[in-house]
Amino acid sequence: MRRPFFEEIEKIPFVGVESNEGLGYRYYDEGRVVAGRSMKDHLRMAVCYWHTFCWPGDDVFGDGAFERPWQAANGDPIALAEEKLSVAFEFFEKLGLPFFCFHDRDLAPEGQSSAESVRILDAFAEKAAAEMERTGVALLWGTANLFGHPRYAAGAATNPDPEVFAYAAGQVKHCLEVTKRLGGANYVMWGGREGYDTLLNTDLRREADQLGRFMNLVVEHKHRIGFDGTLLIEPKPHEPTKHQYDHDVATLHSFLQRYGLEGEIRANVEVNHATLAGNSFHHEIATAIASDFLGSVDANRGDPQNGWDTDQFPNDVAELALALYEILGAGGLGTGGFNFDAKLRRQSLDPIDLFHAHVGGVDTLAHALLVAADLRKGGDLERFVAERYSGWDETFGREILDGKHSLADLATRVATSGVDPHPRSGRQEMLENLVRSRVHSAR
Repeated sequence: MRRPFFEEIEKIPFVGVESNEGLGYRYYDEGRVVAGRSMKDHLRMAVCYWHTFCWPGDDVFGDGAFERPWQAANGDPIALAEEKLSVAFEFFEKLGLPFFCFHDRDLAPEGQSSAESVRILDAFAEKAAAEMERTGVALLWGTANLFGHPRYAAGAATNPDPEVFAYAAGQVKHCLEVTKRLGGANYVMWGGREGYDTLLNTDLRREADQLGRFMNLVVEHKHRIGFDGTLLIEPKPHEPTKHQYDHDVATLHSFLQRYGLEGEIRANVEVNHATLAGNSFHHEIATAIASDFLGSVDANRGDPQNGWDTDQFPNDVAELALALYEILGAGGLGTGGFNFDAKLRRQSLDPIDLFHAHVGGVDTLAHALLVAADLRKGGDLERFVAERYSGWDETFGREILDGKHSLADLATRVATSGVDPHPRSGRQEMLENLVRSRVHSAR
């Protein structure tokens, strides 16, 4: 029997807010009922396979700093991937979260040909299925890595070479089928390099049409194989390309409308990507909900002093509480959840740091859920917003929206009725203070 990698760690317990114990959940009590559902069911939290077990701790200026035995430079790729799988499920089990997420190349190494890669991934899917059965950990979503290999240097679906498009299509087909086989609740289409570095060599119209066709092919195959999960796209504005075509939630929604994909694909919103796009995470969540296509969340944060995708673990309760406030108002995430698309800092060398990072992120989300539920229960924000727009619920406001008044009608009404509206305070500071007070009082 394999010796545990995290031998000194037991399953992380709930210890309560007042506890001073080292590793324990202070806010996340998975069975606690909040706003009619357990914390576990509200948050549907997942561990990402890639940053947690595949990232070696490198950056653009330095080699990998972590010493993980499954990342040995001269080891057999299959044996190392098997060890990594074992360690991953030990971690999932001890952390006690219900889900994980993966890219195909995280789970299994790439072969010398497409056919060999398919065989290897199928074998590892069987191993993962056995571990899922043993531990009870489920798959929140799968996705294909269409950005790491040099063949995808100029993108996958948007590549100028149709053979790269075809190779990527085959890879997604198989990964979608594996995700279905493993009972995945969703499938993410993550276009890491679907963009451009310079317009001097780019045909924007052609690449947009290619991307639209690719997404339609995925939708068609989803229905062909009877995959009941949700298809998701994750917006990101740039990095590593200068510009990505799924820049933010609003851009993604327009893309789906343009290519007949509305209702077929939903948004997987990442905190750090929202801020890279110049938006708040709250804005991106609210925009997706307003357009009825919020699907899932990648929970992390960026560093405003860096200005790039640092993928740090979330620690801002207020930021997440405002997003969860919107999510609770919309009835929840459905098949989605909160995936910790976050990684350790390069100097956090010890394996135990993986636990500290995740426990902190989990408690931040759980605390934020309590704040959001408290705001919803109090109803102060809802009442203020309803009152602010109340004129649109009265006869005149409804008539305008129903098309019963022309521009000339409205001008005549102003001229003959002496309409002289005065602005009313938006009370922003009061509302911000209200949120702050809930953050400090929620327990």
